[in-house]
Amino acid sequence: MGNFLVEGGHELRGTITPQGAKNEALQVVCAALLTDEPVTISNLPDIKDVKNLIELLRDIGVDVNFTSPDTCVFQARNVDLEYVFSPDFRKKAQSLRGSVMITGALLGRFQKALLPKPGGDKIGRRRLDTHFIGFEKLGARFTYDSFLKTYQLEAPEGLKGSYILLDEASVTGTANIILAAVLAKGTTTIYNAACEPYIQQLCKMLISMGAKIQGVGSNLLTIEGVEKLGGTTHRLLPDMIEVGSFIGMAAMTGSDITLNSVSVKDLGVMPDAFRKLGIELEITGDDIRINQKEIYDIDTFIDGSIMTFSDAPWPGLSPDLLSIFLVVATQARGSVLIHQKMFESRLFFVDKLIDMGARIILCDPHRAAVIGNGRFHSLHATDMASPDIRAGVAMLIAALAARGTSRIQNIGQIDRGYENIDVRLSQLGAKIFREE
Repeated sequence: MGNFLVEGGHELRGTITPQGAKNEALQVVCAALLTDEPVTISNLPDIKDVKNLIELLRDIGVDVNFTSPDTCVFQARNVDLEYVFSPDFRKKAQSLRGSVMITGALLGRFQKALLPKPGGDKIGRRRLDTHFIGFEKLGARFTYDSFLKTYQLEAPEGLKGSYILLDEASVTGTANIILAAVLAKGTTTIYNAACEPYIQQLCKMLISMGAKIQGVGSNLLTIEGVEKLGGTTHRLLPDMIEVGSFIGMAAMTGSDITLNSVSVKDLGVMPDAFRKLGIELEITGDDIRINQKEIYDIDTFIDGSIMTFSDAPWPGLSPDLLSIFLVVATQARGSVLIHQKMFESRLFFVDKLIDMGARIILCDPHRAAVIGNGRFHSLHATDMASPDIRAGVAMLIAALAARGTSRIQNIGQIDRGYENIDVRLSQLGAKIFREE
């Protein structure tokens, strides 16, 4: 998959525009399966996960036409359901976590779908119970082939609206159930729904296609099924996780970077959370400037106790950001506790940061205490391998701030979520080289 050679210790300077949101793209691209009319989606990120999902839709029979590098027209008028149940589809879908969202769209429109156990980041258990409980409430039945690790779903009598109380506010689970429910007969109520901006975007897109959804932006969604959806045009939000990654890079390298068009209102608590790390953010309209010339001091709670960052459902901090907060804290003045509640394997990359000179105590699979070194370039270079997208970019941030040249292996993981990251960072003054 190739390596990155990263020469650390260089200040970054300039302006960068975040890519379109990866997690939103995986949802709205699948939503194009719900209609036989053209659906135009713009601001698509040029990353592996999105490209692989688009290719999978093409294999299913969806017409795919890129009108520009980041804009694509999808038309699902000749969907090949036989291919959906083929070994080739199963093999390709198993390698892609985003393929799980195809299920809700196919089930909603055609009352049948196949879901191979999906791939993606190796960050611990990622159960699908929420998805299947929702599908069952809508009237679908599923069987599991333990040998092929495949779920087969069907609703021979069609989907019918139902009251659904989610056992967890799962983002992908909520999206999948929404995709299935918009064409179901009757009214569906989803309580404890995820309400992240990307779910809101999916709902707004479906409404523009003719869906009837109330409660967008809350954890209680009411969906009145319609007989047919039409085409639409939709633009993705900026990727908030990439915004957080660039803020972390600027802080760690003592740099002056401006982030253009970040949609500040959709960042939630993230800017304030970075301020608690001591990072200065200058927000003007939808732009953020980070000009970190001095080392940053971690705040404490009002009673003087150690600052804690933990993931929580929206509008809380996204679990995808905690790897970035952890690495940024390694050279701050002060201490912080990182509590990764959702995934039990996401903090295991800290051993590489410890090899670089970071002072981290891994308390258990979910918690890490970080004692900042209190100065810039306090880490030293090393060789490491990226275990998942977010840990990979955290390693990249550490390497940019470290003394010496680091090698990051398995960069295909980073490429899954970050568009041409080496080229874009080089334009800001980073010394980063790709070894194929």
